[in-house]
Amino acid sequence: MGTGFRIVAWIDDEQRAETAMRAAFARIAALDTALSDWKPDSELSRLSRAPRGGPVTVSDDLLAVLVRAAEIAQATGGAFDVTLGPFVVLWRRALRQRELPAPERLDAARASVGWRLVAIDREARTVTLRAPSMRLDLGGIGEGFAADAALAVLAEHGITRALVDAGGDLAIGDPPPDEDGWTIALRTSAEGPAEAIRVARCGVATSGDLFRSIEIDGTRWSHVIDPRTGLGVTARRSATVVAADAATADALATACCVLEPNAALEAVARIDGAAALVRQTDDEATVVRVSPGFPARVDPNRR
Repeated sequence: MGTGFRIVAWIDDEQRAETAMRAAFARIAALDTALSDWKPDSELSRLSRAPRGGPVTVSDDLLAVLVRAAEIAQATGGAFDVTLGPFVVLWRRALRQRELPAPERLDAARASVGWRLVAIDREARTVTLRAPSMRLDLGGIGEGFAADAALAVLAEHGITRALVDAGGDLAIGDPPPDEDGWTIALRTSAEGPAEAIRVARCGVATSGDLFRSIEIDGTRWSHVIDPRTGLGVTARRSATVVAADAATADALATACCVLEPNAALEAVARIDGAAALVRQTDDEATVVRVSPGFPARVDPNRR
């Protein structure tokens, strides 16, 4: 899925730990084969190439992640949208060439983008793509989904004091021994004092343009694509989301970088158990908006 995975766990049985770790990474590898848009032979890529207008039977994993993606898309008014694959192709080329996509290319891609163009039949386990040239991209939810799955595998092996890090998307289990939570740094700003939160049994994800952006024709563009325009977000915005699971946190953090801060918090409030911190910076000031249920910020050096 174009990122690295890391697992941290506490257990006093080294052999059982190694067995569990191997199983967890095997689960991640299997999901990469199913959900990656980087691999032309993945299940996701095959679905994107399937004939339009007819149902395609999919695996339980792909069905589950698409169902959750549709729920987040509805809650965010389409700010999170896994059908933006045609825009992703154009934007990746734009980043390589350091030039914006031609308007006619964006218009052509726009005809194949829209979360309502995907029909899901949960009972029949089928997915129907309704528009030509559709290309699904799970980059904003697949990593979190895989992290959740790996954490579940560890729990099946009796390891609950664990954390799975999928390139910054975190699936978090029980806290380390004698601790009330895991200390998670908030990397949402290059300026100001470092902050952190203490959490357990949840998902945490951060998205934004702090480390991934590019300047084209004097404008700073984020790697996060706005499904409404097909281009990277230009507002200097970042978000950290805490949710019941990493897949949900992953998707909501992406949506929060597309939406204005107040609209982002309204969208997050529609998902049970989710809360966000959204930071936006312009030439004059930095504005921070925080959900009422967001964990209290603490000193990151606290142990």
